[in-house]
Amino acid sequence: MNLQENYINLEEAAVYLGIKPATLRSWIKDPDNEVPAHKVGRMWKFKRSEIDEWINSGKSAIV
Repeated sequence: MNLQENYINLEEAAVYLGIKPATLRSWIKDPDNEVPAHKVGRMWKFKRSEIDEWINSGKSAIV
């Protein structure tokens, strides 16, 4: 894992996933989903490596 990996914001994560930011927000708000998101102040932050792991684990298919 890259220790220098930067966090991306919600809009960048949505582009990375190929979805709309509103869709990603709704996934985060659903307590049954395990979207790898980190709340920093009022903003959501993501690591691409965690998003990739989430997709590869198959958990993203449940959303």
